[in-house]
Amino acid sequence: MKKVLTCLIPLLIAAFAPAAHAEGEIVEGVNYQLVQPPQPTRNSEKIEVIEMFWYGCPHCHRFQTHIDRWARSKPDNVEYIRMPVILREDWALHARAFFTAQALGVLDTIHKPFFEAIHNEKRRLNTDKKVMAFFADHGVSNDDFNKVFSSFAVNSKVRRAHQFARKYGIQGTPTVVVNGKYRIDTGMGKQGFRGVIKAIDHLIALESNS
Repeated sequence: MKKVLTCLIPLLIAAFAPAAHAEGEIVEGVNYQLVQPPQPTRNSEKIEVIEMFWYGCPHCHRFQTHIDRWARSKPDNVEYIRMPVILREDWALHARAFFTAQALGVLDTIHKPFFEAIHNEKRRLNTDKKVMAFFADHGVSNDDFNKVFSSFAVNSKVRRAHQFARKYGIQGTPTVVVNGKYRIDTGMGKQGFRGVIKAIDHLIALESNS
């Protein structure tokens, strides 16, 4: 059956997991998978945690509360990175919006409201003009938006975002990658968002002690 790449819906993976393991134990193949091959990280002095997301994904929206809380108390040796992933061509617009906000220095102002506009306010931010209007609502002039939105720098980052799924083996969102080696899908073993955070912490400890 053809696999459809879409916003991650909790998968029935538990049935295929090893039959016995201690309750609460973090297990490869149950709570996380290996990235093959491992990918280089930006800073070898830090343990890298990348949140792969799509603004249109309701699971990603709900995950924000959990990952934001974790990020506020993460260990000092951890670098947390948000990264839009493009699994379908219509996801590219939102990735472009993310990189535009990043380039304009307004990502912290834009990120959460962009999620909320889509999922709470039911705004269809699905065209360039609608995205520009959203940015204008948050203090970005149309001139500044237009200078950056289709710039070489943003175009380059959008092209790379198309490659993330293949590089990291991403099949749905949200997915968290730890230190370029481990991939945590929210549906694995029905672990839920709290389980994802627990797996992140486990893998950070594993890398810290390696």
